[in-house]
Amino acid sequence: MEQGKIAKQMIDFHKATFDNTFNAMSILQEQTERMVNMFLEQSPWVPEEGKNAIQDWVKAYKKGRMDFKTSADDSFKKVEDFFAGFNKQAKETKVKAGK
Repeated sequence: MEQGKIAKQMIDFHKATFDNTFNAMSILQEQTERMVNMFLEQSPWVPEEGKNAIQDWVKAYKKGRMDFKTSADDSFKKVEDFFAGFNKQAKETKVKAGK
């Protein structure tokens, strides 16, 4: 099997693993957020400033999670592009050597 195909399969496997794990983590965090929101709604003793601080924290957490996902997707894209260029260059070298 060609080295480029092996590298692509490895990258695809790692990306799929990352995406599945990230989605599971996101679901867990969303469920936790719903649970915290229900707790805050049922807790009249928590001051409004505390509730606002928790909501700000949740927004920051979501933004960080999405920034991380975007960064990881960009990195996977760069690796895929690198190996695509490497495969193209290897094929061109084979064609020139065969002449």
